[in-house]
Amino acid sequence: MQIQVLGCSGGIGQDLRTTSLLFDDRVLIDMGTGVGDLSLGAMEAIDTVFLTHSHLDHIVALPLILDSVGPRRDKPLQVYALKETIEILQAHIFNGSIWPDFTAIPTAETPFLRFEPITPGQSIAVDNKKFQAIVVNHTVPAVGYLVSSDQGSFAFTGDTAQNKEEFWGVINDCHDLKHLVIETSFVDADAEVALLSRHLNPATFVEEMTKYRNSARVWLTHMMPGFEEEITSQIRQHNSALDFSILKRGDRINI
Repeated sequence: MQIQVLGCSGGIGQDLRTTSLLFDDRVLIDMGTGVGDLSLGAMEAIDTVFLTHSHLDHIVALPLILDSVGPRRDKPLQVYALKETIEILQAHIFNGSIWPDFTAIPTAETPFLRFEPITPGQSIAVDNKKFQAIVVNHTVPAVGYLVSSDQGSFAFTGDTAQNKEEFWGVINDCHDLKHLVIETSFVDADAEVALLSRHLNPATFVEEMTKYRNSARVWLTHMMPGFEEEITSQIRQHNSALDFSILKRGDRINI
């Protein structure tokens, strides 16, 4: 299993792209602005998408990719998401006003896009991998994903504030976990904004890591543009012994 980081920033600007992770060239978790850097051929090869939630920075490339490669494909793009996420996308994006309803174009029988609801705890098998949705704490219904293969597992929180045992129980019980990607969006000075928008800041990230009982490598993602060094420094001030890496666009993680 190879994961290519197309985007992992909390915003845009120069070389920054928003969240999208590509698995073995065929499956995406989230569709942020990084998808736009792929070639048409690479976009066409993507068959399956798993969405964490409905916020724009995680879904913005979904309507656009359908325009670019929908007519080139011989089957619909399969998108798994929470029922609430699908309802939001149908009401506010694929509504004929913001964007065409590609679940019925060119025909309802042969659309460019097909939504499939997923529930927390459910696992979907794609090729040689299983994608398990895990509920997380955000301002809209949201999940992270545990992705498992014969070689090991990879976990991604998506956007989240502090979580309870429902999330950490799954992570800590995964005995072949190799990597955990967890967000930390804001600096401590913006802790109130982080609380209201249900994101982590350095202090709450360090608190979250006290619940972590696994030994997999930890990666930080979704930092606000221009604050990456300050977020990293503040985490180390809270706990200098905490071991973590910074996820960057273009990284490739092999399992």
